[in-house]
Amino acid sequence: MSVNKPSNIDEYISGFPVDVQTVLEEIRSIITDTIPEAEESISYGMPTYILDGKTLIHFAAHKKHIGLYPVPTDGTFEKEFLSYKTTGRGTIQFPFGKPIPKDLIAEIAAFRAEKIRK
Repeated sequence: MSVNKPSNIDEYISGFPVDVQTVLEEIRSIITDTIPEAEESISYGMPTYILDGKTLIHFAAHKKHIGLYPVPTDGTFEKEFLSYKTTGRGTIQFPFGKPIPKDLIAEIAAFRAEKIRK
């Protein structure tokens, strides 16, 4: 069976159950509200935001969580990340069944945008 890769974020989101779609749309809104000039794209099969020609942030739904990539690994958000699973490669996981940390996602997006703009 072949799986069609989404060509845009709407297609990506529509491929999930309604409850997951709601969470994905919420994350999408947080990013677009925080960095409205970022361009939407699909990269590596995931919703991706591009700023000034560089990857700002990706997000993706998985079986038990939503992943957000890349996130700072330099300790900038060390305290905020304590409640979530992270990897040293710049990933944070937001488990389904828990509220999405809107402020944290906005802060990460703003932090990444600042790094890109420097």
